[in-house]
Amino acid sequence: MKGVIGILGGMGPAATVDFMARLLAATPAQRDEDHYRILVDCNPHVPNRNRAAAGEASPPGPVLAGMARGLERQGATLLAMPCNAAHAYTADIRAAVSIPFVSMIEETGAALAARHPEARRVGLLAVDGTLAAGLYQPYLPEPVLLPAEAQAHFMALIYRIKAGDTSAKARAEMAAFAATLVDAGAQAVVAGCTEVPLVLDGGDVAAPLLSTTDILVAATLALASAG
Repeated sequence: MKGVIGILGGMGPAATVDFMARLLAATPAQRDEDHYRILVDCNPHVPNRNRAAAGEASPPGPVLAGMARGLERQGATLLAMPCNAAHAYTADIRAAVSIPFVSMIEETGAALAARHPEARRVGLLAVDGTLAAGLYQPYLPEPVLLPAEAQAHFMALIYRIKAGDTSAKARAEMAAFAATLVDAGAQAVVAGCTEVPLVLDGGDVAAPLLSTTDILVAATLALASAG
């Protein structure tokens, strides 16, 4: 194996573990030695991205930059971060290191264009911090968002998932949010929060579902295999 994968994680921890599990499952390996070396900084104390976007917490950029530098010093040759909202601080991360940082936002935009060029209206399930930063809007031809009241309930569900609720009830609620977007005209739905795939699969949505976690996995492995 060529590249050493550095993961900026902890936002939240379960989403980080889910990303790692999918990364391992997608790696063509027959034995331990066939897997990539992975360095993980699972830091749940990164300032809250949603509160930072609302001006209620310190910007996470300096903390993320420090994590990136630490992973590079330990030998990482590329970086990935399974948290959509934290990508608002991509510039801080890239300025801190000399190794590539795989942007799940950019990769999702490319995947959407390649897989579903016919989709002129795309639904976005994303937390407040991601929406406030406008991270996905440049990549969605006509974004379909949840109504304000539904967005508040979506945020409450995300925090429940972060607290460990992946029950059938949580799955049903997430599927209902996706259905709201499809009913509003979305021809594809982006799971733009890494907690979403913990309770939502493609079979739960009556339109193509793009998991940003899976897209980040594929892009990370492609870069790692190249060196």
